[in-house]
Amino acid sequence: MRIAIGIDHAGTSLHQTVWQAVSNGGNELVDLGQHDDYPDSALGVCRAIAAGEAERGILVCGSGAGVSVAANKLPGIRASVCHDHYTASQCVTHDDCNVMCLGARVIGPAIAEELTLAFCAAKFSGEERYVRRLGKILQMERDGMEASW
Repeated sequence: MRIAIGIDHAGTSLHQTVWQAVSNGGNELVDLGQHDDYPDSALGVCRAIAAGEAERGILVCGSGAGVSVAANKLPGIRASVCHDHYTASQCVTHDDCNVMCLGARVIGPAIAEELTLAFCAAKFSGEERYVRRLGKILQMERDGMEASW
């Protein structure tokens, strides 16, 4: 799988760790480098996913929150802040997330490596209830506040 990585100025301490974990997991790395502002990192990773240059992305800022907010503004992106193993895996298996957001000021390198491996290895389950919920999310993305079911 191709994984795009974007880092802002506050995420630099985890750049090498995430890069190495993606590679160690047998994935192809699309390293989009570092930016001063987290929206720039988020936009680059999301563009790579939208263009088919990557299947998933990993964004790192200070808390994970900023890149998550920015990424979730873009169509087709489902980003989640992940600071534990369960969420890193579950956000894919249940919610079909395609972007994981990490906070370099919240977790250290060992946890970042574990979460990167879990996120990259996870697969969407395709269970009916998760497909139904994903359909509602896609309708919200398409119809905005006018969405209804």
